[in-house]
Amino acid sequence: MSEVNTTSAPPSDQTDSTHTNKWIAFTAIGIAFFTMVASMGMVFIALSQIADTFGVTLRSASWVVIVQGLTISAFMLPMGRLADIIGRKKVHLIGLTLFATGSVFTSLAPTFGLLIAARIFTAIGNSMGQSVGTAMVLSVFPAHERGKAIGAQTTSVAIGGALGPVIAGIILQFMAWQSLFLLLTIPIGIAFVAGYFILDEKIVSQQRTGERPSFDWVGAIVSGLTIIVVVVLINNPFGVPIISPLILGGAVSAVALFALFVWWELNSNAPMLQLRMFKNLMFSMAIGTRFLGFLGTTTVRFLMPIYLISLRDIQEAAAGGILFVTSLGMAVAASSSGRMGDKIGERPFTIVGFALLVATAIGFMLFTSETPFWVIMVVLLFNGLAMGLWGVPNNSTILGSVDKESFGVVGALTNLTRNVGNVAGQAIASAVVVGVMVADGFDIPLSDITGNKAASDSFMNGWRFAYILVTVFSLMGLALAILTKPTRPDQSK
Repeated sequence: MSEVNTTSAPPSDQTDSTHTNKWIAFTAIGIAFFTMVASMGMVFIALSQIADTFGVTLRSASWVVIVQGLTISAFMLPMGRLADIIGRKKVHLIGLTLFATGSVFTSLAPTFGLLIAARIFTAIGNSMGQSVGTAMVLSVFPAHERGKAIGAQTTSVAIGGALGPVIAGIILQFMAWQSLFLLLTIPIGIAFVAGYFILDEKIVSQQRTGERPSFDWVGAIVSGLTIIVVVVLINNPFGVPIISPLILGGAVSAVALFALFVWWELNSNAPMLQLRMFKNLMFSMAIGTRFLGFLGTTTVRFLMPIYLISLRDIQEAAAGGILFVTSLGMAVAASSSGRMGDKIGERPFTIVGFALLVATAIGFMLFTSETPFWVIMVVLLFNGLAMGLWGVPNNSTILGSVDKESFGVVGALTNLTRNVGNVAGQAIASAVVVGVMVADGFDIPLSDITGNKAASDSFMNGWRFAYILVTVFSLMGLALAILTKPTRPDQSK
């Protein structure tokens, strides 16, 4: 088990007392994981209703999702660094407070612009929770159970992903979309109370030693700006021609910002991210594999609700039930792939997982407006199994390629990689589908797709182009998975 030798363990004389109530501590953290992930699935299901309420098109409605992922990605590393300074529990609880407050603001937003602002506020809280989540989970488990810890975290995320669309579908069947965000405050409140009374700052922040490091404000600002510029360029929300001074200027700015970030971090005495870790080829390849995996799989979460609700015209509850099988497959595979990977190696599971991603991407690409629902569910199930098969072993490979003192920042980095992959994938999928539809003269509200054969055909043309890209991303990820050969250190050490 690679994590045993690559992540720091608590002092030996504290092991028993520290981890006696590990599952109680994990539950306090897991409730937050579950709710934050479930809320993302709820937003996907509610997207059509939100678009109808404010009378906006797919181009505008997609920002409800994209701005959330964009904000989480931009704030992930800065919040992780802040947690290293003031404590992970504090950042976790502040994040829950912001998340709950933003959810209330979302439900009360009178205009689409204020709705977007509320989603940004909520996403800041989400980023705080995600930035410390992995490190806190690893801290409450003993070192020899790192695989179990990662598997438990991934399973809680998968369950949240599975139940989020189902819960949203049932609620939206009887209530307005605003009720979803009000109801989210209940489990978040429970998570806050549990975290406040159960989590011990000395345990969940055990990696902190010596004096508090300074906060890298320049690195935080430049990294956030870089991510924002890149995602806005990918999404192109204003429909600016690709070959134009604005797009070219944005591309140059993105490159310049990234170069500035690299230079600053390499020369900073207290960098937000230790970039020299990327000299480790296995680490870099595993991070690249993770990015490509989420770049492709997020397209399913973004486009499938639109396909089912706006194109196939089925009720939200039925759509949630169909989408449930993806996260069900992920939960089943994730619960076993981590432990089995510790026994026989992570690489076979990662390779099989990406091979399944390629197969399901081709399956999605062949969908039509009349594909039987049982076929859709089978493809979604295998897509979920693929995600669960490669996700935990890939995370284990990343952690196993760095020294034990680095697992806290690397845990934040793996979450950042996931979110950047998600937001980029959503932006690319949206840009491709919207680009095709606009070219065909259909820059229309989502509700107008139903019953309009020409608009439906245009949407499906964009859908096929999007999944051609997903197939390419998955093939690239498969190639990296084959080439990445993690070492398996002696577990007895």
